[in-house]
Amino acid sequence: MDRDSIRLRPDDQAPPRATAYPQPQDPVDLRGLMTGFPTGVCVVTALDGAEPWGMTCTSLCSVALDPPTLLVCLREGSPTLAAVRASGAFAVNLLHDEAQPSAELFASGAADRFDRVHWEMPVDACGPHLVRSAHTVADCVVSDSSRVGDHVVTMGRVRRTTRLRSQQPLLYGLRRYATWPQAVDDSHRYFDHLD
Repeated sequence: MDRDSIRLRPDDQAPPRATAYPQPQDPVDLRGLMTGFPTGVCVVTALDGAEPWGMTCTSLCSVALDPPTLLVCLREGSPTLAAVRASGAFAVNLLHDEAQPSAELFASGAADRFDRVHWEMPVDACGPHLVRSAHTVADCVVSDSSRVGDHVVTMGRVRRTTRLRSQQPLLYGLRRYATWPQAVDDSHRYFDHLD
């Protein structure tokens, strides 16, 4: 039989050669990994009694459309997480492309951060709305939470969304802020469901 006419079945093929990967670093450089994954920027806000709290967050994810659910990851021990736990609710303020100062302020931990931004607490809001810094706000009621390492994964069922201005998002990646490279078409069909 001609060797060139022999066809090997997949199970007759030689096993693939092992690929040599670099040895894992200790500790794993997760921050270095995530700098290459640009995201939008938001400020998660909540009330603890009458006291407003908030922190900059890039760990935001849409979990489900039905019921509408968002996921945020908040640092264990943060006053914002304590306010979310106390109130059982939070607001996600999606920052627009001119709101870098607000992103930096709420990342700084400054005690007077709410004295330095304009915010409102609409009727039935789940947390303060940063009306000059956000393009859209989602009001959420906590539906579940779970501690993972030094953060708490918090699920929020979205009660309403409020569009404040044109949706031109602030982005963060490669350890710097950026803006969307071109203007957003506000006639996009996905904007129709927003308040």
